[in-house]
Amino acid sequence: MRGAWYNIRIVMKSFSTAPTRRILNALSRPDKKLKIIHIAGTNGKGSTAEFFTRILISANKKVGTFTSPEVYSFYDQFRIDGVPLDEETFNKYRQRVLPFAEGASEFEIQTATAILCFAEEGCEYAVIECGMGGLNDATNAVENKALAVITSVSLEHTAFLGKTVKEICVQKSGIIKNCPVIVNAHQSAEVREFFRGCKFADDVDEVFDGGFIYGGKKFELNAEGCCQHLNAACAIEGAKILGIDDGAVYKGVADCRPRGRLEKFYLNGREYILDGAHNPAAFEPLKEYLCSRGCKRTVIFGCLNDKDIDGNLKNLIADEIIAVPCDSPRSRALEDIYSHCVKQFGKKRVKRADGVADALSMADGGIIAVCGSFTLLKEAKNWIEKRI
Repeated sequence: MRGAWYNIRIVMKSFSTAPTRRILNALSRPDKKLKIIHIAGTNGKGSTAEFFTRILISANKKVGTFTSPEVYSFYDQFRIDGVPLDEETFNKYRQRVLPFAEGASEFEIQTATAILCFAEEGCEYAVIECGMGGLNDATNAVENKALAVITSVSLEHTAFLGKTVKEICVQKSGIIKNCPVIVNAHQSAEVREFFRGCKFADDVDEVFDGGFIYGGKKFELNAEGCCQHLNAACAIEGAKILGIDDGAVYKGVADCRPRGRLEKFYLNGREYILDGAHNPAAFEPLKEYLCSRGCKRTVIFGCLNDKDIDGNLKNLIADEIIAVPCDSPRSRALEDIYSHCVKQFGKKRVKRADGVADALSMADGGIIAVCGSFTLLKEAKNWIEKRI
């Protein structure tokens, strides 16, 4: 399953809403039974989706959530009330999609499967994260949108989405279809100008350890990372539009702990950080956190072929870095990753390992971060949990 998903991110042979729309039409438009919160952007999509999910759960709303890529399990991309689907349930709905899926990519099939499942299982809301871009993304085949949310936007997937920020904004804004729009406040001037006239979630009054004040109201925040209050702010503004009561919003924001984003584990006196950062902007929260630590910092780093490896490494701080290949056919070769690390950090600080488990066994920092691709995190978590 996972290999198919990663491969379509390269091929994108259709890169159109048409195959998914055809499937949904054949299934009598299950998306019209749902109130859909559709999220596009470069960074913060998964965290924003999790904030919305937790707020809706706190409001006793049944909610389906579809995000990608997988973090620790294929099925954690498809969740109802925060719980991943089991294999039997997923396959039951997938089998109903397949007769109408000739010529569709795996991601298009997964999108239709998620929508059908959420509708048939009685969800009121569906929180849907774009796979790539927005305008022509498979998820944009859905109708009945309650909200469109644009998270932080910067250069990404330039081979598919355009080589300028404006071109990428055009792609992201394609999800806006006759519905209210919320835009994350963490944007360049160019992005702000493009989305001028939309509602920016920029009413942050103060940020402090463990929380923030937004619109004069104090929120507890347990999600790690310097930008999480801005992701939460999008969900807070969205909740106002949806008519969610303040109590549910407070609880949902406090309950949110996104997987694979500055996620912490502790073992034998060491702190382990698992972070799926894979573009330069996404590395900023991790860099800020590592800068705050007063011990040796070991970073285990991998990178996919289509990512800005030099830009990522420039936004990283490490006393020791261990290059590893990613668990994906799209991975850069180990020697290529190693050579880029040496160029940025110098040969004395760089090692290489054949996999994440080997790298974790070699690492001797007081804090050890695994980053560069979500594909690295599952092996890291398994290694840690076996030893806790």
